Amino acid sequence: MGLNNFTKLKTLMPTYPVIHKETKEKKELFMTMDEYDQWRKENPDWDKDWQAGVAASQEMFKWGGEAASSGWNEVLDRASRQPGSVVRKNRDYQF
Repeated sequence: MGLNNFTKLKTLMPTYPVIHKETKEKKELFMTMDEYDQWRKENPDWDKDWQAGVAASQEMFKWGGEAASSGWNEVLDRASRQPGSVVRKNRDYQF
């Protein structure tokens, strides 16, 4: 990323949804946390829009399926098939 590429820099900044306390006007701010803290001090009529969620980066993570296996579950599976084994496979993923 080049220093002159402001568009790319803007998309990497956290997004802060805010709402005006009286007019209920909404907007999103793209700035660092320090800049946002200063903005809040200078704009007391605005508050965090809690219905919009928490601060987030523009590049969102999207879950694509089961986690890539490290091979450990296969080792446990083979060990659990041995006679008299009390080893249990660990596939209780709760995401």
